[in-house]
Amino acid sequence: MAELLRTPLHGWHVANKARMVPFAGWEMPVQYAGIIPEHTAVRTGCGLFDVSHMGRLEFPGTDARPLLEEVFTNSVSTMKNGQVRYGLVCRDDGGILDDVLVYRWGAGEFSMVVNGSNREKIAAWLKTQAGKLGNGSGAIDHTFDTCLIAVQGPKAVELVSGLFGTDVSDLKYYFARITTYRGEWCMVSRTGYTGEDGFEVSVANKLAAPLWEELIGRGAVACGLGARDTLRLEAAMPLYGHELNEQTDPISAGLGWAVKFDKEFVGRNALQNLPPGRPLRVGLELEGKRAAREGSEVFADGSQVGTVTSGSFVPHLQKSIAMAYLPRAFATPGTEVLIDLRGTKVPAKVVLLPFYKRSK
Repeated sequence: MAELLRTPLHGWHVANKARMVPFAGWEMPVQYAGIIPEHTAVRTGCGLFDVSHMGRLEFPGTDARPLLEEVFTNSVSTMKNGQVRYGLVCRDDGGILDDVLVYRWGAGEFSMVVNGSNREKIAAWLKTQAGKLGNGSGAIDHTFDTCLIAVQGPKAVELVSGLFGTDVSDLKYYFARITTYRGEWCMVSRTGYTGEDGFEVSVANKLAAPLWEELIGRGAVACGLGARDTLRLEAAMPLYGHELNEQTDPISAGLGWAVKFDKEFVGRNALQNLPPGRPLRVGLELEGKRAAREGSEVFADGSQVGTVTSGSFVPHLQKSIAMAYLPRAFATPGTEVLIDLRGTKVPAKVVLLPFYKRSK
C-alpha cells in the first residue's frame, strides 16, 4: 500500500487532535470538535478547511485555450481575466472523468483545480489530448508547491478583511485575484464547496501554518472533511465518486448548464445523443432521523428503482436527506418512495434541489 500523502498543515491537525483518516491518497482531518459544531460554524459564522489535497494544475505556454476548449464542457474563450468557471472533463462516450474549476489569468494563461482522487488521471488525460492536438505537453502539476485553504461562511468577508496585500471583499463570486500574504505571492478566489459565501486561498507551503493560525485567531473554526460533506450535501453539490463517475453523464447529473454544445469538446457527440430515459439525479427527504447511506436501495411500486449516492442527517436543516439517481417516472418532486435502511423500508419523497440555499 502506498504511503499516504500529507498536506503542509498535517502537523497542525495532529497537534490539535483532529481525527485523521485516509482520503483520496492523503491523510486528512475528518473532524476536530465534531461534525455538528463544525457544520454549524460554517452556516452561522466562519469555518476553515484544509483542501490542499485538491489537484492544482497549470498550463505552460502562452495559449492553453485550444486544449482547454477540447477537454472542458464549459466555455473557456468567453471567460474574463480573473474569472473561475465550473465544468466537466468527459470521455468520448460522455462519461465524467472529473468535475473541475478552470481559472483564466490572462489572454492565454490558465490553471485548473481537480479532485484529489483524480489528479493523476486528469494530468495524464490532458497530456494525451495535448498530444492529439499538437499543443504542448498538457499541464504542470503544482499541487505540492502550495497549500489551499477554504474560508467559508457568512462572516468570511469580515474575517479576511485586511489580511492580504489588496482588498478582496470586492471579488465577485467565481472570480480570483493574485495578491500577497506577508509580502509573498498569494491567490484568493471567491469560491467554495459548502453552499456559503467564502474564499479559497493558496499560499506557499511555508506560509500555510501562519495563515491558518491567523485565521483561527480571527475567529474561524477548524473544520474537517465530515462537515464539508454534510455542508455540500445540504447544498446538493455533487461529489465525484458518489454522484459523479465515469458511468454518469453531466446531463443526467443535472449539470447541463455547464455543458456548452455550441463548441466542440471531447464527449460532445455522445452527450447530444444520449439514449432516452436515463435516470436523473434527485433529492430525497426521509421521514425521521435515520440516515440513508451510499448504496441504500430506493423502492417504488414494489420494485427497486434506484440507489442512494449520498445521504446523511444534516445539522442545519435537522432533516435526513439524500441524493440518488431515479428513473424519470419517479423523479418528479412530491413522488413518494421507500428507502431500505438496513432492512427497514423508510418513507421518503422526492424534493427539489438544492435542499439548502443561503440568504443573499
